[in-house]
Amino acid sequence: MTALTGRTIATVGSGVMAEAMIAGLIRDGLVTPDRVVASHPRPERRHELERAHGIRTVAKNVEAVRGADVVLLGIKPQMLAKVGREIAPALDDAQLVLSVIAGATTAALTGILDHPRVVRAMPNTPAQIGRGITVWYATPAVAADQRRQTAAILRALGSQIEVDDEKLVAMATAVSGTGPTYLFLVMEALIDAAVHLGFARHVAHDLVVETLEGSTLFAKQSAMHPAMLRNMVTSPGGTSAAALHELEAGRLRTVLSEAVWAAFRRTQELGDQLEASLAAPRPPADPADAAGPAPDAAVRPAPARARPGGSRSRGGATGA
Repeated sequence: MTALTGRTIATVGSGVMAEAMIAGLIRDGLVTPDRVVASHPRPERRHELERAHGIRTVAKNVEAVRGADVVLLGIKPQMLAKVGREIAPALDDAQLVLSVIAGATTAALTGILDHPRVVRAMPNTPAQIGRGITVWYATPAVAADQRRQTAAILRALGSQIEVDDEKLVAMATAVSGTGPTYLFLVMEALIDAAVHLGFARHVAHDLVVETLEGSTLFAKQSAMHPAMLRNMVTSPGGTSAAALHELEAGRLRTVLSEAVWAAFRRTQELGDQLEASLAAPRPPADPADAAGPAPDAAVRPAPARARPGGSRSRGGATGA
């Protein structure tokens, strides 16, 4: 028996990361396909998920949310306001909401969903093959058994680390979340350099990819500091020493550090922008309302506006 035995998982926004999670959960035997439901507006995507994983799919987000123990939000940030207001009335107090939405803070999530049990997680690209690492933060309302469920779900993507300060999730976004981008750029540059030397591109690709993978595994298994590993292959006056001189002269360390800080600042900006957009009043549905009544029209009451995070009654599962 696992933390997820008998639990139902619903995915809202069933894209690449959600599918990776679904595949990992089923592959590892943490849930059976009949305990997973995914929502998606496009019929062809629903059929694709059904064929690949044997799960149930639905067209409407609210239908997926009802009755689920864990609701995974994998939508784009700009869709949070719309989808959040849509599913909020259907959420039950006991449900866990697990968000992998980039930049979405727990303040934004709990506000738009009017729901206290929220986990904010940041996986990275290698999660698609079960080799990622995810940093996550849970709000105080998330129960101990739900934290165990979260850890089990995220382990299906690779490694996972729970933190007690949400700021660390934003920091992880700049390091591990964006990290593959830095490495892919280095990979691309090394391949191009090898081609410039005279290698065929497919040979250059294999040389670089295998070198990076082997070096990473060596560093992991040796548990040695990277500086020690570097010194092991740097002979006085040798090829590594000559190459390192050029890298240091080009400020490689400083550029990488500045890139990480830029990613961190952008993550914070996205979170602030998302919170501000969710707190702003919703625009009127009728453009004529925004312009005010016509001169000869009687004054009418202003149309009702939904307030993000407004109160609603609780008490078990509710209908939409």
